[in-house]
Amino acid sequence: MTLLSIQNLSLTAGAKRLVDDISFSVEPGETLAIVGESGSGKTLSALSVLDLLPSGVKRISGHILLDGCDVAAATPAQKQNLRGGVAGMIFQEPMSSLNPLQRVGKQIAEAMLLHGKFAKKTLRSRIVDLLREVGLGDAESRMEDYPHLLSGGQRQRVMIAIALANNPKLLIADEPTTALDVTLEKQILDLIAREQKARGLGVLLITHDLGLVRRYADRVLVMDHGQAIETNSTELVFAKPQHPQTKRLLAARHFSPPMPLAKAKVVLQAENLRVRFPILRGALRREVGEIVAVDDVSFDVHEGETLGVVGESGSGKSTIGLALLRLIRFEGCVKLEGQDLSLLNKAQLRAKRADLQIVFQDPYGSLAPRLTVGEIIAEGLTLHVKHLNHASREELVASALAEVGLPLDAMHRYPHEFSGGQRQRIAIARALILQPKILVLDEPTSALDVTVQAEILTLFRGLQARLGLAYVFISHDLGVIRALSHRIIVLQAGKIVENGEAERIFASPRADFTKTLLAAAGFNRASV
Repeated sequence: MTLLSIQNLSLTAGAKRLVDDISFSVEPGETLAIVGESGSGKTLSALSVLDLLPSGVKRISGHILLDGCDVAAATPAQKQNLRGGVAGMIFQEPMSSLNPLQRVGKQIAEAMLLHGKFAKKTLRSRIVDLLREVGLGDAESRMEDYPHLLSGGQRQRVMIAIALANNPKLLIADEPTTALDVTLEKQILDLIAREQKARGLGVLLITHDLGLVRRYADRVLVMDHGQAIETNSTELVFAKPQHPQTKRLLAARHFSPPMPLAKAKVVLQAENLRVRFPILRGALRREVGEIVAVDDVSFDVHEGETLGVVGESGSGKSTIGLALLRLIRFEGCVKLEGQDLSLLNKAQLRAKRADLQIVFQDPYGSLAPRLTVGEIIAEGLTLHVKHLNHASREELVASALAEVGLPLDAMHRYPHEFSGGQRQRIAIARALILQPKILVLDEPTSALDVTVQAEILTLFRGLQARLGLAYVFISHDLGVIRALSHRIIVLQAGKIVENGEAERIFASPRADFTKTLLAAAGFNRASV
């Protein structure tokens, strides 16, 4: 019997149709991936399975059968059984989904007690077994932890444990690995695949990452503007895509590596960089140890070059970026055009920061919501070029907007009026207006879907070619690293384990850890 069947589903918010007459099904033991750009309706389609649509979104037509039960006609008691008992859901951001005030063991117990499938006296042993099953080491101790004490991968394992707690038949995974690095991503998806095989689960995978789809899905449904535009086996969708939008999605992941550069002058040097964070304990907050986040790291960046910085979460990538900007304390030396930044006083450092700018991971969180786009972009001018009048400042803002492909009227609007990709363009314009010599790019595309990622990468490459910018490009996505980087340093536990030309590292990695990263991301010599 078909596990999930959706026929002619349409969802609206007011007069706007968000999902338009889509149909799909999931069989026991099968993985169906729903892919598409942000706003295509894939997450809403998944939420409709358990009648969890957000306020203001209504189902105006369609028939949903989950394990033979009509979801629309189900009573509250039947819906409670469906939610967790028949279908478990893994959400995109585990930190937002878990209760920060409850220990993780209690949260798993709550899910189990709600369905009454397990006796209280056996509950603790069942939770320990479940945590071990999802690969959480020292399960008895971990069940007493609060979510903030766990890493991103550990929190996602807890979410999977909650989803599996009542032995469901269907697992709905909504972007389950977006916030995770490449090795954790592989661990989580391998875990889901292993549980699927052991339990005979059907899996509905919502993602914009086509690399994951190719490796883990049996069938693919491609959505665009609320419509199902193509569905087929994974093999056929990748080998012979039919719809232009499917072809566009597939093409967005195929960037040719940048051309090798001629030798140019060094603009940035890091020598023996070391960053440590003290461990404080007790009422007096005495230092009892330290965490070395970056340990004896050295590299240089040339004019017009991109240095890719890759590694797992916690390897020290973003810490290096903050140290380069002198936003955290560090030992060692950072030189910008031969000038040691650690020796500058506050006034000198502020002036020098015009040459060294940063673009952050979250474009919405890094933009002040109460300022117009024009005010946000011009803020650096106010600090560094104080003699400009209003007209001259607006002219420079307009030029920066044009440089990143945004219209002139954008300067009078607010960040919430723009898409994720447009907001990242605003953040780039803010950095560019001071005409820096080097940009630190800290995961600038990880929050964006695949086609917007391609647009932003194309923009970065064009800016570099026109302006001669140097980039320090921090990312855990090896696909985007390959698209932009001339040279790469690979970090593990704060140390450089491999460095060299990007082409050489992708073709013939020397360090075992680099080989592991490339394998986890689906790279091999045949694909490079």
